[in-house]
Amino acid sequence: MGVPLVLKPKGKDFIQLIRAPRYGHGKNLNPCIDCRIYTFIKTRELMDEIGATFIVTGEVVGQRPMSQRRNTMRLIDKQSGCSGIVLRPLSAKVLTPTLPETEGIVDREQLLEVAGRGRKVQLQMASELGLFGYSPPAGGCLLTEKVFSRRLRDLLEEKEEVTPEDLELLRVGRHIRVRHGLKLVVGRNDAENKRLQNLEKAGVTFAPLDFPGPQVLAVGSPGLEEVVLIGSIIRRYSKESSRGEWIEMRDLRAGELRIQVKDVAPEDWIEAHML
Repeated sequence: MGVPLVLKPKGKDFIQLIRAPRYGHGKNLNPCIDCRIYTFIKTRELMDEIGATFIVTGEVVGQRPMSQRRNTMRLIDKQSGCSGIVLRPLSAKVLTPTLPETEGIVDREQLLEVAGRGRKVQLQMASELGLFGYSPPAGGCLLTEKVFSRRLRDLLEEKEEVTPEDLELLRVGRHIRVRHGLKLVVGRNDAENKRLQNLEKAGVTFAPLDFPGPQVLAVGSPGLEEVVLIGSIIRRYSKESSRGEWIEMRDLRAGELRIQVKDVAPEDWIEAHML
């Protein structure tokens, strides 16, 4: 369409926003209202840089329970300094006219009056316009997901300074909290094993020696008994036919054989410590 795409990453200030949002979290760790205010503030900064006069969003009144109620939309616009300049074309006719409409920049009569959680109108429009390949009309934000939020909450409790690697790691493997200061991330397949190696600066990676099995990234400093525990977890998630009576495990960073392990971590212990 010839429209330049500008990507603005959310920074460390957004992590602090997740920790303590002024308007609270949703069902999980989603600070929807504060996030929207933050996003509009960043957008307003971009407007000043490029000389834009208004913002267009795809929001629909009533579609999201936290951030897309009428009164909440007004609050978000006010708190972000964007009152009157946020055009929501899908719901424009059920909202107060905005600056681009009153100034005649946009023809209000061509805008829509969509409201509520249904997606029939949008899907019909997409069909008529020949649009395809778009995301399914649900979810999309990791902060609304139960497992990801549980892992992120654990991370925020453990660390004051969170790195990009810490956040990326939350999307990989099985996470097991052994104790304060030590978390294990267990690869679930070959692709995740490779990702754990790429994220190794977040911890120390252990791997089975000479047989197929998961790699385990230890975030923290495991003691000798905990290294044995890591070996027993590797055995738990390896095929029974390939484990043998013992396994040999190595520390990938040191490149050396570390220890032989016979035990298999109990499933109930893993379940009790799984994030």
